[in-house]
Amino acid sequence: MPATLLLQFPGGRFHATPHGHHVNEGLVEWPPSPWRLLRALIACGYSTQRWTTVPAAGRQLMEQLASTLPRYRVTRASLAHSRHYMPLGTLDKGREKTTLVFDAWADVGRGHVVVQWDCDLDPDAERLLGVLVAHLGYVGRSESWVLAEVLPEATELPPGFDVYPCGEGERAGREYEQVVLTAAEVPTEFARWRQNAVTEALRALPLPNGRRAPAGLLKKRATAEAPYPKDLLECLQLDTAWWKSHGWSRAPGSRQALYWRPREVISAGAAFPARHMRNAPVHSILLALTTPSGSLSALPPLSRALPQAELLHRALIARAANGERVHCPELTGKDEDGRPLEGHRHAHVLAVDLDGDGHIDHFIVHAPMGLGSEAQRAIRSLRRTWTKRGVGDLQLAVAGAGDLDDLLALNPPLGDGVSAILGGARAGVGARVWRTVTPFVAPRHVKRRGANTLEGQVNAELESRGLPEATVEVLPWDGETLRMRHAVRVRRRPAKPPPVDAGHALRLVFPEPVRGPLCLGYGSHFGLGLFQVDRSLHETMA
Repeated sequence: MPATLLLQFPGGRFHATPHGHHVNEGLVEWPPSPWRLLRALIACGYSTQRWTTVPAAGRQLMEQLASTLPRYRVTRASLAHSRHYMPLGTLDKGREKTTLVFDAWADVGRGHVVVQWDCDLDPDAERLLGVLVAHLGYVGRSESWVLAEVLPEATELPPGFDVYPCGEGERAGREYEQVVLTAAEVPTEFARWRQNAVTEALRALPLPNGRRAPAGLLKKRATAEAPYPKDLLECLQLDTAWWKSHGWSRAPGSRQALYWRPREVISAGAAFPARHMRNAPVHSILLALTTPSGSLSALPPLSRALPQAELLHRALIARAANGERVHCPELTGKDEDGRPLEGHRHAHVLAVDLDGDGHIDHFIVHAPMGLGSEAQRAIRSLRRTWTKRGVGDLQLAVAGAGDLDDLLALNPPLGDGVSAILGGARAGVGARVWRTVTPFVAPRHVKRRGANTLEGQVNAELESRGLPEATVEVLPWDGETLRMRHAVRVRRRPAKPPPVDAGHALRLVFPEPVRGPLCLGYGSHFGLGLFQVDRSLHETMA
């Protein structure tokens, strides 16, 4: 029965330069040549089956597979490459010299290759093929990870494009092109060729009749015979340095085989028509903040929550605009006509200290209206931000995305910090008692009586966010609240300053549990007036 392999590439790439071409030509062999597949199976035997020499079943397998040219069924692929300036280890005018190297590959996505040899394998060779294929790790260069399996005879082949050898005098249609793949010689033909080649090479070095040959003559005969491997199996195991050192322009035992391949199988553009992919909206994205040195003490202090959030927000707007007029209501808080959105549905950029060391280590970008594709693209593509008098750029990385409750899955101490901001470690369960993490700044002048008292302004903010009224308690500036005295409380121009540059440390007690994040007052969309669960009273009042 035919031997049929299915090759899939979990990395989505196939790296292999066609025989006879330089890597910098940017060409890719697609599908993998028969010669390359046979060498991959032999290499797998040495690396995974602990061969010290190829066993009899292995020799039988290679000779039977080499006796015929396989057919292929492939999926579409596109050419891609990267460029590297490799150091040469020498200096030129005080600078290290480099050379440009191209690394080309076929972008196969979730594609596959089916290889089918029309030959009858002996039972031992068939069993060995199954073992080798199951342990095959890569084909081509080591970046070409592969998952391979032997398909049973009755299995229906997956869909794709057929690539097959060119028959003598055969002509395919205009939709086909001829490609050259390297294959192994038929073993019997190689043995016949080698016999003739060795006889010709030794013709000028005959052995003397009737007497012992001198050692010098035997050495010359061995040297003359050395460029001709004894059999095809030995040819398949030789490296490039060996056959080049013996003057070969290609590997001995190999031949060039012409194949018909559909033109659309591989292209220099995208393998499939480009589609505009839109991400499903999410309500929150968590960004981790680090320094180039990895030092946690070099992160900005929590007192800079407002300016750090503003810097991040400006960078996000610039990313979303991409040099054009920006339309991203989740980030700007404005509609298409530039009118402010009602309520507090647009993004809050919260600089938070989740590990409790007093330094900002994460940003939470949260929008009750949801973060659409453009907002997510801007957030996910941002890689750095800055801080005043910092040691360098601060690095950003997406640590999580989804609903706020999804962030509770973070390991301690980060998960504990998230649960304090959200109001509990269980999804949907809130808290009654909250206290400020960053100072509450009144959006209007605080009056002694009427609607604009401190308590009146806090409850007006709560009402605008659909939350119940709370009892408001002003905390003294001592203990944990004292560090908030130095917090930045005024936004950068052209934003308007608060009526009075004064912060308040507050405790709020609700008649029923509420869910965070809870941000109130001036600058609340940039981290001012952020509350967390007051654990000192929460347990007694829960």
